[in-house]
Amino acid sequence: MSLRRRTFLLGGLAGTGAGLVAFRSASAAAAAYPFTLGVASGEPSADGFVLWTRLAPNPLALDGLGGMPDTPVAVEWQVGADPYFASVVASGTATAVRASAHSVHVTVAGLAAGREYWYRFRVDGQISPVGRTRTAPSVGTSPALTMLFASCAHYANGYYTAYRRMAEDHPDLILHLGDYIYESGATGVRNHLPAKEITGLADYRVRHAQYRADVDLQAAHHVAPWVVVWDDHEVENNYAGTTRENNDPAGDFTARRTAAYQAYYEHMPLRSAQAPSGNSLQLYRPLRWGSLATFHMLDTRQYRMDQACGDGNQVCPEADDPARTITGTAQEQWLLDGMGQHLATWDLIGQQVFFAQKLSSAAGARSMDSWDGYTANRGRIQDGWQASGNTSTVVLTGDVHQHWAANIMNDYAAQGDVIGTELVTTSITSGGDGNAASDGTSSLNPHVKFNKNLRGYVRTVTTPTQMNVDFRVVDKVTVRDSPVRTEKSYVIQAGNPGLLNP
Repeated sequence: MSLRRRTFLLGGLAGTGAGLVAFRSASAAAAAYPFTLGVASGEPSADGFVLWTRLAPNPLALDGLGGMPDTPVAVEWQVGADPYFASVVASGTATAVRASAHSVHVTVAGLAAGREYWYRFRVDGQISPVGRTRTAPSVGTSPALTMLFASCAHYANGYYTAYRRMAEDHPDLILHLGDYIYESGATGVRNHLPAKEITGLADYRVRHAQYRADVDLQAAHHVAPWVVVWDDHEVENNYAGTTRENNDPAGDFTARRTAAYQAYYEHMPLRSAQAPSGNSLQLYRPLRWGSLATFHMLDTRQYRMDQACGDGNQVCPEADDPARTITGTAQEQWLLDGMGQHLATWDLIGQQVFFAQKLSSAAGARSMDSWDGYTANRGRIQDGWQASGNTSTVVLTGDVHQHWAANIMNDYAAQGDVIGTELVTTSITSGGDGNAASDGTSSLNPHVKFNKNLRGYVRTVTTPTQMNVDFRVVDKVTVRDSPVRTEKSYVIQAGNPGLLNP
């Protein structure tokens, strides 16, 4: 395969100021540009990663097919050791088909560990943007890792400035912990398409495409590999397994969940092992980052039991029933087995909902949608990591649209030993601008050390001895291009769980 140099001009990488931007060649300029949704990479291993794109010259076509014909399309791809592709280290051709909305998932292997690469696609002379990605370090090595994590990007609530700022941090890895899209027909700063709550496959494809077409989101995808898990809004608010929050809109929820899962896979840089099978998609999986960290990525929606006591904040004895599960039995055992192997200094659990206890009243009310509604499941996991000697466990959380930081304990009433740490990222946009003066910490939860209701993300820099944590915020998402700042920082020491001031 030959991608001609004449099709490229020097420039910024999706606006981030690095690499190359690919431009259409003059001979192809008359054709509709198929790479309107950008490119992405994910699932880094020591010898490769997944590359993604979707061909969609008309991404918001309401049939969900992106303006593509019902014919297979050959998509060429290249991986370069440099942003100029002077040294091409891997290349090939993938086939995009209508059944998968002309999405492409390329699994690249055989590369060197722990280094940067660049990638691009070509279709009929049209060249995609260039993405930067990297392989994970090899086992036995522990180079410092700059990792960002984010969640909850409601398109109608504001602009994706936080994604742009994430790209400018030039991370090694980005985690997205759910609510990548929202299912409602909301209007606001920007309006959702379709202009209704989405329920069918075409609807979910259009909604994903609307989000993916945002240039700030594309910038964050173009700068680093992503590791993703979903929460509820990728399907429907607060669903639990096969149980709906309510019956509005009416319809077959099994079919709706199947459609949502397929569209999610079509738009994420996931491996073929995560491809949907009927009404299920196994999203829980491990990711190794050398001997520095093991990421245990969880799915707390697909297998959970219905929220206890009708959901919401409740004083609810049922929440403590030993049979209640948020993970399902198989995933719980998988997590315990993985943490028991203790393959790296740090065990990082990437998941969706608040893990530490958080009381909302002196009477003991707790959120039934969080791990407080499934306390026995949480207790077994905590007991397991302690029995395995895991003293550097950090739970990474999304969902609640605010920054939080907490120490994890076995006995919150006694405020005994700290056994882990929870870092909760705020939303990208969900909830709007927020409140700069906010502080929801309370004497009810002395183990909860920090809260801020502003939009942004969390930045971590992890070494074999400590994790430096920055809670990053933007003041407004209802206007474009707010600057970012660090609102609060912490240090977590390896082998010494809990939050320390730097």
